[in-house]
Amino acid sequence: ADVIALRARPSPLVDPRVAGLVAVLCGSSSPEPREDLSEVGPERGQETLGQPRLAALRSLPSEQTMGNLLCCVQVDQSTVAIKERFGKFDEVLEPGCHCLPWFLGSQVAGQLSLRVQQLDVKCETKTKDNVFVNVVASVQYRALANQASDAFYKLSNTRSQIQAYVFDVIRASVPKLNLDDAFEQKNDIAKAVEDELEKAMSNYGYEIVQTLIVDIEPDEHVKRAMNEINAAQRLRMAANEKAEAEKILQIKRAEGEAESKYLSGLGIARQRQAIVDGLRDSVLGFSVNVPGTTAKDVMDMVLVTQYFDTMKEIGAASKSSAVFIPHGPGAVRDVASQIREGLLQASATH
Repeated sequence: ADVIALRARPSPLVDPRVAGLVAVLCGSSSPEPREDLSEVGPERGQETLGQPRLAALRSLPSEQTMGNLLCCVQVDQSTVAIKERFGKFDEVLEPGCHCLPWFLGSQVAGQLSLRVQQLDVKCETKTKDNVFVNVVASVQYRALANQASDAFYKLSNTRSQIQAYVFDVIRASVPKLNLDDAFEQKNDIAKAVEDELEKAMSNYGYEIVQTLIVDIEPDEHVKRAMNEINAAQRLRMAANEKAEAEKILQIKRAEGEAESKYLSGLGIARQRQAIVDGLRDSVLGFSVNVPGTTAKDVMDMVLVTQYFDTMKEIGAASKSSAVFIPHGPGAVRDVASQIREGLLQASATH
């Protein structure tokens, strides 16, 4: 009779789902036959007993219907549930099975995952040297179990809130740096973003695990220009290295030629010294063996002999470049006289 009176006079303080479930569990004491819930439709003019039952069952999620009917709720691992009583926060339910007396106003307002989540934020900004870049930041965060109520109630959209802070920090940090410096100081930018997020999100029950700047992408034209600049720098370095190598090669070649000429000069000097020694011996021997012969006669004969030897060598060479002086026998006397006069002048000068 009490149940029938409850159905006849519904109170505005009682949840309609609770009233429907009471009707489902207790049934009706009238002798009228039960109706098929699947056949009850909105086209029927009068309200029947099956309509509140069907509405109450359909208002619950299918996977929680049996648990709610038995006043039990399951909370998965790495998840917490927020329990409310008559719309007011009551407690945080840990993973496991919990008893929720729904007829006393207890219900699960929602669940909160404690797993680490990742949010990728792409932000467009400008560097100090007026280059527009797209900075991609990856933020890893999670809700704190001891502040689950703050994480559930204080923020309506956690990802949007984090994204706003990331935009603010990146657009405040990157414009202070040149493009090359931004690439070099990626870790500093990530640290600034992480510090700002940690300071802000800790008040809402969230922990920032790690923040990474995964990419800094300039405009396509800027990247092409940077590649051309790098290519030009490398070509200039290659040209400098090549010129330096050629310089070293020429220096070494000149040193080799100088050393070669020095050694050749030593060889020529020794050769001439040997010739002079041989001529001296020849002149002395000829003077002794031929009475009445003067040193001048012997020298003239030696010069004539050397003259014809030289002419023979020039004629024997197939590709020789030679400048011919008067080659008659009479000219040899003139050459000999010129040599003697030069020696006499040198002796007079000293």
